[in-house]
Amino acid sequence: MVGLPWIAIFLAVPATYWRALRWLGVALLVVGYGGACALGWLGAPALVAIAVLLGLGYAVRPPRPPAVRVVGHALFIVLALALAMHWVPGFHNPRVIDGVRFTPDALPFRMYLNLDKPLVAFWLLLMFRWVRAERGCALAVAVGIGGWLLTAVVCIGAALALHLIAWAPKWPPQAWLFLADNLLLVAVVEECFFRGYLQGGIARLLDGRRYAPMLALVLADLAFALMHLPGGLPWVVFGGIAGIGYGLAYRYGGLTAAVLAHFGLNATHFLLFTYPMLARGHI
Repeated sequence: MVGLPWIAIFLAVPATYWRALRWLGVALLVVGYGGACALGWLGAPALVAIAVLLGLGYAVRPPRPPAVRVVGHALFIVLALALAMHWVPGFHNPRVIDGVRFTPDALPFRMYLNLDKPLVAFWLLLMFRWVRAERGCALAVAVGIGGWLLTAVVCIGAALALHLIAWAPKWPPQAWLFLADNLLLVAVVEECFFRGYLQGGIARLLDGRRYAPMLALVLADLAFALMHLPGGLPWVVFGGIAGIGYGLAYRYGGLTAAVLAHFGLNATHFLLFTYPMLARGHI
């Protein structure tokens, strides 16, 4: 997937180069997804979904009438959630980790290089500069590290207390692949949508009201927590708790800070503790 590293570059480069990056991103996307299509990883329904995203990109931009833009955003939210939950057919995501136990007491883990979910982040970063909510590099890094440490202490501490995970430092052969996937296809994508688009968009809609930033954070966090329902109630609870930390990181440090906090927590969990969690017989 040639286009994937462009996401990280897009977040790191100042907004003054946004227009040039936009065209670079489009070129890399055409090459990357064109290669995926040639390899048979994209079926006809996937190409239809990509075409719909292109149409929605036209619908949500001025000078389209407000009603058309509202409908465009609503349809994008539905499609984005469907892509993130892998409900759209036609994406034959290659499986790169299959039933691996990173420690003997852990549940087996499976991972795919998803082609559907990243389309959400690509679309948002290409369409809306405000999703990034730039605060400056130094501030973003400082806030991101703070959000990472806060969420790690709370979430990992709670998981340890509930005996869902245990201390298990490791560097398995799949570590680099896992970390790259988690940064580019998980943290960046989810933070673009839940924090940059939902939290940032709701705050913009309620601009000027004192409660706007907190209400935007809570609503985006609720949506983020519910996305973890397939994993069971514990993942919903931990997702909601972590989402508060990510939301605070986004509010004060922008999208880069939220991504850093999200990736930092996931990497800490993976490298230092049982991943994804203890098998039932070991709890």
